[in-house]
Amino acid sequence: MTSPSIVVEPGIECVFPQEEIEQRQQAARQELEDRGIDILLVTGPENIFYLTGQQSPGYYTYQALLLPKDGAPLFIVRQLELNNLIANTRLDINNVYPYADNADPVDVTIEVITKLGWSDKRIAISQREWFFPAAIFKALEKQLGQLEDATGIIEGLRAVKSPAELAKIEQAAKYVDEGMRGGMAAIKIGNNENSVVSAMMGKAIAAGCEYVGMEPLMASGKRCGVPHGTWRRNELRDGEPVFLEMAACHDRYHAALMRSAWIGQVPDEARRMMDTCLEGLAEALAMLKPGNTCEQVHDACQKVIDRDGYTENYKKRTGYSIGTAFAPDWGEGNVLSLYTDVKTVLKPGMVFHIPPALRIYGVFTVGVSETAIVTDSGCKTLSGIPRELLVV
Repeated sequence: MTSPSIVVEPGIECVFPQEEIEQRQQAARQELEDRGIDILLVTGPENIFYLTGQQSPGYYTYQALLLPKDGAPLFIVRQLELNNLIANTRLDINNVYPYADNADPVDVTIEVITKLGWSDKRIAISQREWFFPAAIFKALEKQLGQLEDATGIIEGLRAVKSPAELAKIEQAAKYVDEGMRGGMAAIKIGNNENSVVSAMMGKAIAAGCEYVGMEPLMASGKRCGVPHGTWRRNELRDGEPVFLEMAACHDRYHAALMRSAWIGQVPDEARRMMDTCLEGLAEALAMLKPGNTCEQVHDACQKVIDRDGYTENYKKRTGYSIGTAFAPDWGEGNVLSLYTDVKTVLKPGMVFHIPPALRIYGVFTVGVSETAIVTDSGCKTLSGIPRELLVV
């Protein structure tokens, strides 16, 4: 193997100072030391971004960061993505191994590990990363022997955001507010779902939003009575509900927001359910403070829902960590969830999207959410959009 030549300025696109990147890598090395692991093999785009600054929509092809507990990190990347990697990171170019489109990236990975004399080292991977196919796992194990499970090592570090990360999330929240204002203003009889989503994303992008980890969730009428409904050209009509949820992104950090609207007269049941969502959100936010657990936040919201008789309408977690994201999700549910039996204690710097929603399946959905930062004494919500049901 020969080292690639530099054709772009290293690190010119990196969104963090090298000092912060190195602090993250060192924290990860300490975790490896504590677990008796020699080499961490990272393939998830969020974890790779966290440890190096690398970001690209091309993560659908194999990329791997090899982080030894001692020594500099190495990177295996598709040739087409090489200059992207150089621009987004400050990795030593001598430690970057690009592979051609006709090469087997597993063979390249084995070749690098063998060349470095790491074949007999304890190598670990996160076995829950979305972009690590079983076929690659089996091929690596066949060549290297048993791979240790490193699930949760980097995710645990990502749970508490640094001041720089929090600033990016707060900026993303400004974009999402602009997008939500645009979408709500477009809710008019005669418009259709596509025009609402166009307004949502157009306003957010105009404000500064980058590409997001997941598309907006927006549906009207009976279509919004199905979870995760997306726009399909339906015309907005009098007497019908409109459901909106979206995220915005700044330097790969996301904030999300959910709001509900109704065109014309609102049914009494919908108002009652919306009131429950509003109170459930308020109770969850009141519990979102240091020393409480993720479970306690969920339980506070669930108690309101159970009291109002909507237990069967609420079969989900109350919230999830949010921050770094690539498609297919804007959240960090693999980092932390606000749900039953999650005993993790909240700490300042954690960030959650909390979206209580209630639905009568196939009829309508109402809901409301906030992205909130855990502070030293409680939490800070990031949206300036009124939470109440918008009646048009």
